[in-house]
Amino acid sequence: MKINLISDTVAHPTPGMLDAMMSARVGDDVFKEDPTVNALEEKVAKMFGMEAALFFPSGTMTNQTAIKLHTQPGDQLICDKYAHVYNYEGGGASFNSGASCKLVDGDRGMMTVSQVEEAINPPDFYHSPRTALVCIENTTNKGGGACWNVEELRKIKSLCTENALAYHLDGARIWNAMVEGSIDLKTCGDLFDTISVCLSKGLGCPVGSLLIGDRSSIQEAIRIRKILGGGMRQSGYLAAAGIYALDHHIDRLAKDHQKAKELGELLTAQDWVSYVAPVETNILIFELNETLISTESFLQRLLAEDIHIIGMGGGKLRMVTHLDYTNKMHDKVLSLLSKFS
Repeated sequence: MKINLISDTVAHPTPGMLDAMMSARVGDDVFKEDPTVNALEEKVAKMFGMEAALFFPSGTMTNQTAIKLHTQPGDQLICDKYAHVYNYEGGGASFNSGASCKLVDGDRGMMTVSQVEEAINPPDFYHSPRTALVCIENTTNKGGGACWNVEELRKIKSLCTENALAYHLDGARIWNAMVEGSIDLKTCGDLFDTISVCLSKGLGCPVGSLLIGDRSSIQEAIRIRKILGGGMRQSGYLAAAGIYALDHHIDRLAKDHQKAKELGELLTAQDWVSYVAPVETNILIFELNETLISTESFLQRLLAEDIHIIGMGGGKLRMVTHLDYTNKMHDKVLSLLSKFS
């Protein structure tokens, strides 16, 4: 029995999702003639109380499109040092948009309004890049699935308005934050100029993300998506998976959160573990006491039991619970970890 805790992207479509995909009505989405894609976009825009949405192959492409929308070459965006747009999108901000990132040393991927204010370059000081955009990630991937405080998000929004800065949310796992009760989707829609959401993280879809915003932004996003090569044809088969996931797989995320918290509690009690990050949603990040067990030895012992997790560098290890991580698998992992010495 293979147990894959590398990411929540490893989950497979459920039988119900596959049925929905196979029965989807489709057309050519490049010409905006795929009825199922159109239905998904309308559904997601309505969920956030925003005007429009656009279906993309990946979350990286939605984020990169948003950065392109909000910046000009030479501009700078502000984000936390753990942000996905900086760490895990192949340098796309500089490659696609000619923009640089000003990194903030936040807490588990979350910045304060004071830190953001300090990072804004003086607009009349032409020696420095023009600050144009603030990017937020909720929940934070590298920060261990942490959920932002909504009041801090509101303060940053006010700061952005005062300084004529765009405000983008990388909401790849916003569903997890919503289920945890830290924020609701309509609030996100009120706060941010653009939002990216992912369907293949946690929700079990095979592929797909959406960018949400006002109509004019999404109309321009269609052009940028084309330039990036993201136009798809009969993509309603994929969109049908998204509609099914939004209808059936959001509430169950609470089960993933509970499993991750149980893993965190167990690891916290072990002397061979030196640190466990606070567990709020479905991501668990921890570090080993290397004087008692090396990372290589630990990973090899897990692999011997066909348990797969991921190293994040700097001694950090990560487990991510998800749709395919069953109670039986969970019991096995808990039992094995409790017997480690």
